[in-house]
Amino acid sequence: MSEKIFVTKSYLPPQEEYIAYLNGIWERHHLTNQGPLVLELEQKLRQYLGLEHLHFSSNGTIVLQMALKALRITGEVITTPFSYCATSHAIAWENATPIFADIRKEDLCIDPDCIEALITPKTQAILATHVYGIPCQIERIEAIAKQHGLYVIYDAAHTFGVQYQGKSLLSYGDVSTCSFHATKVFHTVEGGMITTPNAELSEQLKLYRSFGHVGDDYFDIGINAKNSEFHAAMGLCNLPKVDEIIAGRRRVTKSYDQHLNWEKLTKPTIPADVEWNHAYYPVFFETEADLLKVRDALAAQNIFVRRYFYPSLNTLSFLHAHQSCPVSEYMAVRALSLPLYPDLPDHDVERIISIINENL
Repeated sequence: MSEKIFVTKSYLPPQEEYIAYLNGIWERHHLTNQGPLVLELEQKLRQYLGLEHLHFSSNGTIVLQMALKALRITGEVITTPFSYCATSHAIAWENATPIFADIRKEDLCIDPDCIEALITPKTQAILATHVYGIPCQIERIEAIAKQHGLYVIYDAAHTFGVQYQGKSLLSYGDVSTCSFHATKVFHTVEGGMITTPNAELSEQLKLYRSFGHVGDDYFDIGINAKNSEFHAAMGLCNLPKVDEIIAGRRRVTKSYDQHLNWEKLTKPTIPADVEWNHAYYPVFFETEADLLKVRDALAAQNIFVRRYFYPSLNTLSFLHAHQSCPVSEYMAVRALSLPLYPDLPDHDVERIISIINENL
C-alpha cells in the first residue's frame, strides 16, 4: 500500500534554522509574555502585510472573540453558514446571536443581497469569511454596513498572502483576523493575528490579549490570547518562505486545473483583481453520491480528502438557527477539498486526478 496522502501537510523549515532560534530562547529564558521573537515577528508581519496595527495571538478563534468583545457586540451578527465552525462558534460563545445569510455560488462567500434582507434593529455587525481565501464582495458589504451603522469583521483565516486590488486582503473591515494554524499557508504551529485600521481599537485589543494589564497595572478586563517565543520562532522561519510555499501550491493547482474532468465538476471563480494564495483546492460535485463515491475511491488508495466546508452551519441545531440558506446547503454537501501542499509530488497529483476522473 502506498504512503498516506492527506488533504494538507504542514510546512516545516530546515531544522537547523528553527534550532538556531531555540538556542537563543535557551540563553534568554524568556519564553512568553511578549518576548523578543514575538515582537520581531509582529514587526516583520506588519512590513510583509503592509499593516500598521497588528497583534500576534494564540489562535485564529480567540481573535474573533476579541473582535466581538472590543466592538461591544451583544446583539445579532449576520454571518455566513459556509465557513469553518469557529466563525459562528465565536459569535455564540460571546453570547451574541448568529444570523445566517446565504452565499454566492460563484465564490462561496456571503451574499450581500441576503445580508440586507436580514438586518433588524438588533443587528450590530456583519462577520463575513473570505472563503478559501477568495475575497467577499467587500465594497458592497462596506456600503451596507455604512448605511445601517454596522461594524464589519472579516474572518480572514485563509487569506495570508492574498492581495486584493494591490494590497493585503487583511487590510479591509473594521477588524480582520487570520489563523496561523499548522494547516495554513503561513503558520506558527498554533497562532493567529488580529488587525484594525483604528489605532484606539488596536490598543484595546492589545490589552484584551493580555488580561487587560501592562506590567503590574490593570486597565480593563482581558483574556490570555498571548503566544510564545517557540511559536514566534516557527513564524520567523516560515515567513521568508511564503512566496516559495505559494509557488509550490500554485504548481499543484495548475495540474488540477488542467486535468480534472470539468464536465462533471465545478470550482470557485477567482476574480481577476485578486492575487490568490492557493490556500485550498475545493471542487464541487453534481451530487453528494458522486462526492462520496470519489472520496471512498481515494481513501481506498490511502488518499484522504476533506469535506470542507460541511455541513452548512445554519443546519447545526445547537446554534438555534432558523434561516434557510439553500445555496449554502446545496454546496456544502457537494464540496470536497483535494490534497494541496508545496511538495506534493507530480506523480501523486496525477494519481489523484486519475482516481477522481475514473469515478465520475
